[in-house]
This record gives sequence, structure tokens and C-alpha cells, in this order.
Amino acid sequence: MILRLEHIGIAVQDLNSSNALFEKLLGIAPYKEEEVQSEHVRTSFFQTGESKIELLEATHPDSAIAKYLEKKPEGLHHIAFEVDDIHVEMERLRQAGFQLLNAEPKKGADNKWVCFVHPKSANGVLLELCQSNP
Repeated sequence: MILRLEHIGIAVQDLNSSNALFEKLLGIAPYKEEEVQSEHVRTSFFQTGESKIELLEATHPDSAIAKYLEKKPEGLHHIAFEVDDIHVEMERLRQAGFQLLNAEPKKGADNKWVCFVHPKSANGVLLELCQSNP
């Protein structure tokens, strides 16, 4: 079962300048910055109430974020939902006809297990399922 909106992912060209912009906008600094080498991305997270905003900067031209930014301007990249059990949710969505981009959950940013739902099966929106990694 989907519990709540976990975060909104925003693709950016420059993480440092985008952090400064969002610090000004939200009045807070990011609580975390990290590099996810498997995804070739640097991220930062801002806590906004019960949800978060994740900024994503490509660290390699072959990364999904770099390819996204080749086609589109900076902006909304994905919406992430927290789930209790990512394996159960992945199977539920497969059975419901959604196309998943991952056969198994993988380690993502902010100490989460993640899986993505293809935008073609979700009205053009890239969705992320995430579960806290104990």
C-alpha cells in the first residue's frame, strides 16, 4: 500500500546553484547531499513538512538525468511514494498492468530501496516507489 508522498524529484543542471535557489525559496538548507554512483547522480534533499524535495544533478553524460536534460529543461523529473513493502507493491502494480523499470528494487538515495514505474503506464509521469532501508 502507498503510504504517502515521499518526495518530488527535480532535475537540475547545477546542484550548487539550485541548492542556493531552493534555500532562498524555502528558507532552509538541504539536510543531506550525496552521490549515488550507480545512477551517476548527485542529490540534495530539502525537508518540507512531511515530504521532501530532491534535486538531482548528473555526474556522467550517460546518466538518466543527463539524458532527461538533453530533451527537457530543468524541472519535475519524478514523484516518489513511500511504501511499507516494496516487493509487495511492485507485484501489485505488475498485476495491475503497470510497466516497472526495475525487476528488483535497487539502492537509491537517502537510504531507500527504490523502483520506478515507467511514465508510459502512468499518464506520462515517472513514479518512484521507495522503502526505507533498515
